[in-house]
Amino acid sequence: MGIRDIIEGKRQWRAHLARVKELPPDYQIVYKEIQKYYFKVGPVDLLDGSLLTGILDFFEEGVAAGKGVLELVGDDVAAFCDDLIKDSRTFAEIYQESVKET
Repeated sequence: MGIRDIIEGKRQWRAHLARVKELPPDYQIVYKEIQKYYFKVGPVDLLDGSLLTGILDFFEEGVAAGKGVLELVGDDVAAFCDDLIKDSRTFAEIYQESVKET
């Protein structure tokens, strides 16, 4: 990974965060909780950026449709998150597998 890749990654992340700031306050709160949850759980798909970008796209569509954020994700935000990554591997699983092999 070169310096240009790092700079481009930061530029994309800042643009992503700017989109998050344009959401209504309740959407921002739920998005940030989802982000924290995924950073803690560590799904492998998080690295390519499509997971959080997809959620942001979904939220923007919900705002455009005039829906509340809990209408989209339900009352259990963690269950919503788990459902999105149910078929994905997490870094915790990869670590556990490596520990069992030694």
